[in-house]
Amino acid sequence: MQMPDTLAQTIRSVYGEEGEAWLAAFPSLVQKCESKWSLRLEEPTFPLSFNFVAPVRFEDGREAVLKLCVPSKESRSEIAALRWFDGKGAVRLLEAEPDEGILLMERVRPGLTLHTVRDEESAVKAAAEVMAKLHGTAPAKTDSLLTVEGWFGGYARLRDRFDGGTGPLPEQSVRLAEERYEALRENPTPHYLLHGDLHHGNLLSADREPWLAIDPKGVIGEAEYEPCSFLMNAIDESDPLEQIRRRVALFSESLGLDPRRILQWAYCHAVLSAWWCIEDGVGGADRQIGLAVHMNEALETL
Repeated sequence: MQMPDTLAQTIRSVYGEEGEAWLAAFPSLVQKCESKWSLRLEEPTFPLSFNFVAPVRFEDGREAVLKLCVPSKESRSEIAALRWFDGKGAVRLLEAEPDEGILLMERVRPGLTLHTVRDEESAVKAAAEVMAKLHGTAPAKTDSLLTVEGWFGGYARLRDRFDGGTGPLPEQSVRLAEERYEALRENPTPHYLLHGDLHHGNLLSADREPWLAIDPKGVIGEAEYEPCSFLMNAIDESDPLEQIRRRVALFSESLGLDPRRILQWAYCHAVLSAWWCIEDGVGGADRQIGLAVHMNEALETL
């Protein structure tokens, strides 16, 4: 099984020497999985961004999905989250090797993403239903999980990188994000185990439930943070402001969340995402700042 060139380039860009070593070990990692679980890999049919994901088939004909990641805090958090969710609102984790970044998961059928649902209200309500299933109490032991607070340490790294400035990001946007984040942090609401990246592409149609989440980040934070990724995805550029307003209203109604707090988090998250684009050496920072502007406009007119 060959690693796609574009994925290999991304792994080198994000992980550097560690990624290079992982790529060199990739063939033996595949062989280990095939031997350990008596399965064979099929050609990847899923979008590949930062990890290798491929359908597999066991000797008895059963299907599953194999995900191979550069071992990291992020991959361990995903494994811990899937174990905690235990199939409720998310795909089931069948096997895992956290120290090697290996996940073996159930194959979801038909497996169409939420992008296929054209009706905006139906899509938002489907996402909200999954969020409600995922948001049980946070696990008592959270050492292996990410936190929203830890993510927002990115603001300090941004300042360090640019000697107290904001580099290519607008100073005013970053400063407002920092102020809003501090205000949110000082007045917290209850925390849960969140998916952390629940957008259209990470929700698949399934047989056992209408929709199941994939690729959870596994992050401890408040419920109002969860809609952020969805709000920033599949935007109608003809009227993004009205679309964002409507989505926030639906999430608020469906989940009993504070709409202002959702938008405050969404603004902070969009600016943080812009920094992540710069930090990881990938494009998209300008788009994230544009989304932050829309979140701010929606907040000011709420």
